[in-house]
Amino acid sequence: MTIYNWASNTSNPQKELKLSEILVHDPFVFACNDTKTYYLYTSGSPRFTDLNRDGVLMYISENLIDWEGPFVVFEVPDGTWANPTHGIWTPEVHLYQEKYFLFVTLHNKESLIEADFEAFGQQHARGTAIAVADSLEEPFTLIKKDGPIPPENFMTLDGTLYLEDGKPWMVYCHEWIQIIDGTFEAIPLKSDLTAAVGEPIHLFKASDAPWIYQEKIPSNKRTVYVSDGCQLYKTKSGSLVMLWSSYNNEGYVQTIARSKSGKLYGPWEQLDPLVQDDSGHGMMFQTFEGVWLLILHQPFAPPYSRAKIYEMVETEESFTVVRSRSDLDYA
Repeated sequence: MTIYNWASNTSNPQKELKLSEILVHDPFVFACNDTKTYYLYTSGSPRFTDLNRDGVLMYISENLIDWEGPFVVFEVPDGTWANPTHGIWTPEVHLYQEKYFLFVTLHNKESLIEADFEAFGQQHARGTAIAVADSLEEPFTLIKKDGPIPPENFMTLDGTLYLEDGKPWMVYCHEWIQIIDGTFEAIPLKSDLTAAVGEPIHLFKASDAPWIYQEKIPSNKRTVYVSDGCQLYKTKSGSLVMLWSSYNNEGYVQTIARSKSGKLYGPWEQLDPLVQDDSGHGMMFQTFEGVWLLILHQPFAPPYSRAKIYEMVETEESFTVVRSRSDLDYA
């Protein structure tokens, strides 16, 4: 596998990069119909770039084969609840009310959370923040600086935007580090996305997936269940599905769930995993020709993680994998 030379790359964006040359973790693609351009967002760390603080990197492409970048579109600012050097996860961009909103998970390991019990080490500030810009390429500005959008005493991650009956919600993962059996929850947002406007609701827990139980090996170690990477989509018939990720005996897994009611409150049923082989944290987008693609990272651990793309088919009630698109991710 190609390992790209990351020295000073953010100050010298390259053209005609292939996905196999780009370190990608938790990839997110925005397909802009106005410009017929694909925008790929991923996290940028001082460990692997010339950044001196954590940020969000963007790559652009017109054909999903040749990419240009990286361009820095967000850096964790000083003077907020988050520490600029404690990590940045899962950036994703949504068009809402004619503006572009960046959802990104930030951290502060020095800001400890008081807990009733210690599940896995000390619990600290972690949650999804929202930033805004007028275009996909401009720097994004953090909206709420005094804390994440979900409750501050929750360790949360991977927040995403979902509109239900015209009202915005943030759907997010509640960390297994804090609650052992990771969950998916949703919290209503103000119409301008500046803050939460109500209490969170429970959607489902990671251990609800039957394939996790089927693969469990008896052990005297504490059993944990990871909840990662929620992304929501409506099918042709109005079914609501959620992509999410966890672990089996062989590593990271991309799986999918479906709401029986077509609403956030569920109840949710767990479907068969879509992709295994240490792959996950995926999202789907449509090409300008109308083809559904799933993009995820494989393997899990950077600096070896790369984007993998699969062609998908939309059914009445879900999405299934058609084939691997190695012509795109290893071109």
